[in-house]
Amino acid sequence: MAKPKKTPRPKAETPKGFRDYFGAEVTARAEMLQAIAGVYHRYGFDALETSAVETVEALGKFLPDVDRPNAGVFAWQEDGEGEKPGDWLALRYDMTAPLARVYAQHRNDLPNPYRRYAMGPVWRNEKPGPGRFRQFYQCDADTVGSASMGADAEICAMLADTLEEVGIPRGDYIIRVNNRKVLNGVMEVAGVLDPANPDAMEAERGIVLRAIDKLDRLGVDGVRALLGVGRKDDSGDFTDGAGLSDAQSDVIMGFMQAKRDSGAATVARLRELVAGSQTGEAGVDELEEIADLLAAGGYGPDRIEIDPSVVRGLGYYTGPVYEAELTFEIFDEKGRKRQFGSVAGGGRYDDLVRRFTGQEVPATGVSIGVDRLLAALTAKGRMQQSVQGPVVVTVMDRARMADYQAMVAELRQAGIRAEVYLGNPKNFGNQLKYADKRGSPVAIIEGGDEKERGVVQIKDLILGAKIAETATHEEWKDRPSQFEVPRDQMLDKVREILEGQGK
Repeated sequence: MAKPKKTPRPKAETPKGFRDYFGAEVTARAEMLQAIAGVYHRYGFDALETSAVETVEALGKFLPDVDRPNAGVFAWQEDGEGEKPGDWLALRYDMTAPLARVYAQHRNDLPNPYRRYAMGPVWRNEKPGPGRFRQFYQCDADTVGSASMGADAEICAMLADTLEEVGIPRGDYIIRVNNRKVLNGVMEVAGVLDPANPDAMEAERGIVLRAIDKLDRLGVDGVRALLGVGRKDDSGDFTDGAGLSDAQSDVIMGFMQAKRDSGAATVARLRELVAGSQTGEAGVDELEEIADLLAAGGYGPDRIEIDPSVVRGLGYYTGPVYEAELTFEIFDEKGRKRQFGSVAGGGRYDDLVRRFTGQEVPATGVSIGVDRLLAALTAKGRMQQSVQGPVVVTVMDRARMADYQAMVAELRQAGIRAEVYLGNPKNFGNQLKYADKRGSPVAIIEGGDEKERGVVQIKDLILGAKIAETATHEEWKDRPSQFEVPRDQMLDKVREILEGQGK
């Protein structure tokens, strides 16, 4: 009789395009989210937390990548093989589509306009690459129910304040603003959009939008290729283009290169490009109004500027669009200098809620890519690379665990991060190795002798490590890193050491 086959052990590895985050990274993200939330709250926005799962119907046609399975989302059907299959569900790919559903569902109970911010992970079934993952954090703020350009100007000002709050100084970022209506006007002039038949050439316009949005990555030649027959990337994959003629591509490229030395000159050039298009002219008027409102608030072109090359790739934007770009240089994985690039973007999407209500509801908002922003701060050396570990109370006698728990409780109640060593205490050296691996600043030792004399030994692990690296034997004797103090002075001594380490 054949032996039954053993079930193979599962591989201990993350799925492709995903990663794990550990202590310092999680703490850094939490601190950044708290700082961002503080700015959003100061601007009067309220917090909202939605489900990570939405129906595909609620997400609608505005999906991130039409070339991927399920249009770029992770989707499944409830009881798909049953007699009565249920809804198609999907992990949210951004925070905006869920907001549209929430506003439509609860609009009678919400203030109008409704101003909310939301933070959390989103998922996209896209091709992963270096620094590009299928799960990442977003931090959004949106105003729903206001058609005023003041809402858009406020979002841009808030984005500038947020970047400075988290550690990106003025001069290291620029927020670029454009308007989809201007681009639609240019498409009218180029013959890619017919206002009388807006559904015609919709697929081609989608390719144009995605192509322009990749200008910083593909360059002028790469975008022009996508406007035409298509483009082959470095891996050999071919992406179909919009199929525009050279003359049509010239009009689109002229729009992308319309930026001038001043905002007023850029606006004037855009007016020339959209002449004869009511939609385009309305978009230029809106850009001019946003610039005036920002200037009145002290947000000049050194922080926020008009830039026609910004279009944003998603198809639901209907008016102003904006993108925050970090302008400092970093070295890529091949040692080449390059600008860091975009960390946030957004815009106006007046049609998204209408899918649920049948009525147009104006809305505008921004999304910050938290992981990108963390990577930027790390590249600039503005993020703490490690988090200080806890004070470790070592265990010299298993029978006296209650004494050690009392010590750690005293430290915690004083606001000091601390823990009792819970591994096998037989080898004291292993306890100190554990403290070192945890990045602990201090270890506390109380054996039987110390207990009888009413004292504890407090070891400054940071100072001890420094002395071990650089000091001579004589210096080592003159600079002790372990102190004996009365038990009732333990807390004061630990505080003293931690304060000294922080200087």
